[in-house]
Amino acid sequence: MNTGSYYERIDAHRYKPTAHASGAWSTDEVHFSPLGGLVVHAIDRHLADRPGTGLLLSRISFDILGRLALDECEIRVETIRPGRTIELVEAVALIADRPVVRARAWCLASGDTDAVAGGAADRLTAPEALAPWAMADVWPGGYIASIDVRPLAPPRPGRTTAWISTPLDLVAGEPVSTLASYIALVDTANGIAVRQQPDAWTFPNVDLTIHLHRQPEGRWTGLDTTVVFGPTGQGITSTVLHDINGPVGQAQQILTVRPS
Repeated sequence: MNTGSYYERIDAHRYKPTAHASGAWSTDEVHFSPLGGLVVHAIDRHLADRPGTGLLLSRISFDILGRLALDECEIRVETIRPGRTIELVEAVALIADRPVVRARAWCLASGDTDAVAGGAADRLTAPEALAPWAMADVWPGGYIASIDVRPLAPPRPGRTTAWISTPLDLVAGEPVSTLASYIALVDTANGIAVRQQPDAWTFPNVDLTIHLHRQPEGRWTGLDTTVVFGPTGQGITSTVLHDINGPVGQAQQILTVRPS
């Protein structure tokens, strides 16, 4: 087994997770973060069949349909709404022939809007100036153990801003876009700002929706995250997404909150 990646390719559409993809609610499951990045990688490969369109993935929504077993997965991608300036793509991830994730991505035409760009939040302190945080003290699993987490301040219940990076490849032995590598870390948001300790309460997310106003750059994913628990078993994890140059968009996760 290649120990320097989260996944290994089996064939054109199937992938095998390594131990680095495991956790965090259960170590015999896949952490959704690398699987989300893998889905984007599959979408990238699908769009590569139509080079020169100038379309950028600008929103992707993932619905997590069931248990993500640490097992081989297959990803199927199709274009739902083709177009020259707006296109909708759908990807379905299957484990043991059962759909476990369904994702839809809006791809929008690129153009020069630099003259009117504005409205984003301030840039975060650079990760190189920050000390690592041992997130594995809170969460088990190979995925959490594999990442470099650097908070801007000590994490507080329901509120943390942190940089995340990884030395591992998403898929062994093949190039992956900066966007896929970036999104492969975004689902970590629900674990950096825990409102209650996970051995007392469970709060897994059943979705992840990402909106981008700019394509991310660099190897760091910045997460400015707030977690809210409601009074009837639901919660929301809201994140302003950053790269080394500033904000790139926002992410939302809906949580099901239950006592352990």
